Amino acid sequence: MRVRFSPGLEIQGFIFMVKFLKESREELRKVVWPSKEEVVNSTLVVLSAVILISLFLFGIDRLFSVLFDTLVRLGSR
Repeated sequence: MRVRFSPGLEIQGFIFMVKFLKESREELRKVVWPSKEEVVNSTLVVLSAVILISLFLFGIDRLFSVLFDTLVRLGSR
């Protein structure tokens, strides 16, 4: 089933899209983009945090795994 719009609505939609794209482009020109050095430093901070948190969670997981295995072995005697 095809929905038909009046030609006026199609033109209004097209005009709205063009206006939206122009305004978006103007806003993007106002953005203060970070320097390459800032991007690299931020990336290193994020990667370091991810690695540290991953190692911490791995350690906690291993600890609970060992404790659980020990409790299961003690309970099966």
